[in-house]
Amino acid sequence: MSHRLRRLSGWEIVQILKKFGFSVVRQHGSHIKLRRIGEGSQQTITIPLHKELDTGTLRAIIRQASRFIPFEELRKVFWID
Repeated sequence: MSHRLRRLSGWEIVQILKKFGFSVVRQHGSHIKLRRIGEGSQQTITIPLHKELDTGTLRAIIRQASRFIPFEELRKVFWID
């Protein structure tokens, strides 16, 4: 069984995070800013709109999102099983 990250574009990640309650706040050049407000706090994540994100960048985005989204839910969409 392989446990590796999927290769995703910036737009694919934006669409995934929208399903978890994030919304687009603004875009500046090749980066888009998403925001989610929940339980008295707000979370902002910046996503580079590249054709394919490096695994380190993807891991950083997942780490930021996992502060408010259970890791198991993120694992289902970001990893290949």
